[in-house]
Amino acid sequence: MSDTVIKISNLVKEYKMFSRKKDRLLEAILPFYTKHTTFKALDNLNLEIKKGEVLGILGKNGAGKSTLLKMITGVVSPTAGEIEVNGKISSLLELGAAFNPDLTGYENIYQHGQVMGLSDEEIKAKEKEIIDFADIGEHLSQPVKTYSSGMFARLAFACAINVDPDILIVDEVLSVGDMAFQLKCFKKFEQFKNNGKTIIFVTHNINDVMTNCNRVIILENGRKTFDGTVKDGIDRYKKIIVGLNPDENIKNENEEIIISNTETISNENNLNTWKKDFNQNPNMIEYGNREAEVIDYGVFDKDGNPANIFDNGDYITFKSKVKFNKQVKEPIFTVTLKDFSGKDVTGTNSNIEKIATGTFEKGDIAIAEFTQKVPVAPGKYTLSFSCTKYNARGSLEALDRKYDALLVEVITTKSTVGLIRLDSKINIKKIN
Repeated sequence: MSDTVIKISNLVKEYKMFSRKKDRLLEAILPFYTKHTTFKALDNLNLEIKKGEVLGILGKNGAGKSTLLKMITGVVSPTAGEIEVNGKISSLLELGAAFNPDLTGYENIYQHGQVMGLSDEEIKAKEKEIIDFADIGEHLSQPVKTYSSGMFARLAFACAINVDPDILIVDEVLSVGDMAFQLKCFKKFEQFKNNGKTIIFVTHNINDVMTNCNRVIILENGRKTFDGTVKDGIDRYKKIIVGLNPDENIKNENEEIIISNTETISNENNLNTWKKDFNQNPNMIEYGNREAEVIDYGVFDKDGNPANIFDNGDYITFKSKVKFNKQVKEPIFTVTLKDFSGKDVTGTNSNIEKIATGTFEKGDIAIAEFTQKVPVAPGKYTLSFSCTKYNARGSLEALDRKYDALLVEVITTKSTVGLIRLDSKINIKKIN
């Protein structure tokens, strides 16, 4: 038996767009009257999803993510192509879509279950689990239309998540309700993963994708433009959301970097650098519009010595050297520490720290220094450096980003529990 649970072949979804309402009516009644344009929400999409995969779908607004999920769940019909589903689906798309506001919460549990194709006996077996998960007390016997938005979301989520599906589809609704309920939601999500359920996960939160998914696809204008590992997908998506070409060539340290039409910086004429003393990543990812260039970077201990390996209890300085190729007002200097899976562990920038950086002219060079303890768990990490700015439209613009530029190792002089070292002052008293 095939382990493919969803197979999508040549999927197309088109919507007719009318500039006037009456044109829609006239087209419907007059056979030769055509006044619409066509918007392709999905364009010839092919995709196979295997049992046990946790697939993250990334894309900007309007890329076709929600349209794809609605077609998989049968809410929307395709214009062309086929979707084969092998297994029971539960979707967290529009919570409470199957609810009747005039019925009580208890009655809606049964109505939702019936819409999901469950028998009354199957719903009865899940009833207590749903009620306990929602935890809305006596409100369960009241009409849903009297609920607050939080209570409504809790019951709707509880109904959707507790039907034991083979395939779970989640679209930006994993965190609903208060913090305690959110924790319960994430634990349930982890339970689904551990039980080998197939999950399709749509979110704009990159860290959620990094934490939960084992495969990523990217949609752009209705087309699938990437299908692969989580790390590679997120690196590509980060370029897309700042308006850069995701297929821009990746340069490594042995190549010349073009600064302007007439000037270059290369290893040959720039030997006196910090980065030569560190473990540089040959697979570093670099991109930006080159209004500025991060030409050097490093990590130094309190005595100014290069520190490829440093203790998580010591003060460390991250440095980057940035050359400006045109005038830039209020540039933002950044540093980020990531683990080897590509997940951001910690980082900061001059904007977060409320530092006014001023104006830099063409030819100016800035040195950005970040001094702090880095109390993360011992292990191996990558360091990224960048220079960005906000443009006139208020959008963040990458001038130059050096992702995963250096490979560093964090050690410790004392044991660490979890991800963060806590240097606690402990006071213990014995009382009779």
